[in-house]
Amino acid sequence: MKKIHSLLLVLLSFLGTILFAQSYDIVIKGGHVIDPKNNIDAVMDVAINAGKIMKLANGIDAKLATQVVDAKGMYVTPGLIDLHAHVFFGTEPDHYLSNGMVAVVPDGFTFRVGVTTVVDAGGAGWKSFPTFKKNIIDNSQTRVLSFLNIVGEGMRGGAYEQNVNDMDAKLSSLVAKQYKDYVVGFKVAHFSGAEWTPVDRAVEAGKLAGMPVMIDFGGSTPPLSIEELYLKHLRPGDIYTHTYALLEGNVRETVVDTVTNKVKPFIWDAIKKGIVFDVGYGGASFNFTQAIPAIKQGFFPKTISTDLHTGSMNTSMKSEIDVMSKFLFMGMPLNEVIKASTWAPAQVIKHEELGNLSVGAIADVAVLNLREGNFGFYDKTGYKVDGKRKFECEMTIKDGKIVYDLNGIANPIYVKSKK
Repeated sequence: MKKIHSLLLVLLSFLGTILFAQSYDIVIKGGHVIDPKNNIDAVMDVAINAGKIMKLANGIDAKLATQVVDAKGMYVTPGLIDLHAHVFFGTEPDHYLSNGMVAVVPDGFTFRVGVTTVVDAGGAGWKSFPTFKKNIIDNSQTRVLSFLNIVGEGMRGGAYEQNVNDMDAKLSSLVAKQYKDYVVGFKVAHFSGAEWTPVDRAVEAGKLAGMPVMIDFGGSTPPLSIEELYLKHLRPGDIYTHTYALLEGNVRETVVDTVTNKVKPFIWDAIKKGIVFDVGYGGASFNFTQAIPAIKQGFFPKTISTDLHTGSMNTSMKSEIDVMSKFLFMGMPLNEVIKASTWAPAQVIKHEELGNLSVGAIADVAVLNLREGNFGFYDKTGYKVDGKRKFECEMTIKDGKIVYDLNGIANPIYVKSKK
């Protein structure tokens, strides 16, 4: 009887192990995981269940997963965050990037390049944000957030963006707080006057709402001082976008002296203060003649972003991973490139639930190839460099579900629904 009793206990223990073994929706096997928040830079497996990261370890049993992803030879990173894009697409022909046709529908340009979160940079103002939320945020698979334009009409272009009387800090902050799950800060852009009013009102809104501002600066001739902007008007955590631009017409001061090719000394003071330098590549806001010497001197961007719209996506910019590839070419370390596209922007917009692979975190994941070959990278002027490595997105996972699979590396590719 004792033997039978012992056998029953062993059997019950075995059955209990089977019944209560952890199962997973997805296990990503054998990829090189880079998670800057947690200082992970190693080959390991990642297990996902119920939309969350459940485990990072070597040798996670693939048999416990509904889908298995073979990521051998690939990089596994948090889902990419594009801090500066324009996705307030609409059908109004005279609305530029605010419910207009120059902006893009987010889902068509995000998942295929590993982006799971996109921040619209000023398309909507306090007047138009409800429309933006209803039409775009609520109808996109991509996670869409917003820098609210200090101009109430948003980024409608022309005279609308020059109207100082429509730059209302109090109303902007009220709408930002009302929609605090979606609005992450405020934006100044395209103002051509020789005055500080737009910047100061955006900063005022930022103080009232407890949020950062993003500045697309310059437009007057001679240009206003960026040293004064950084050190006297902006706060730690505020963002200067289009960092590596050299615009025609002497309307914006450059960060690299065009005569000496040296990063201007006050840039280092601005970094110490906590000013965030963002790429904001765009159609006309990136020059290799600025970026190459800056990177060589150790002036890296805090965040890598695209300024995505129809005027940039089919010219030299292309996509988030193309911009990342250029910074990798220029000498920015791989880990720093990944950080500037994941954890750093999550910190900047105060959404630290994003941009990392911590156990329990939202399961937004990008699986990237770093292809070797001959690649041409060029800027708006036609300045071209020849690179040997280029990112390619193999898979994107958003909220624990595969939303893009370039080559069918998931097994099975599709999960049959349970009846």
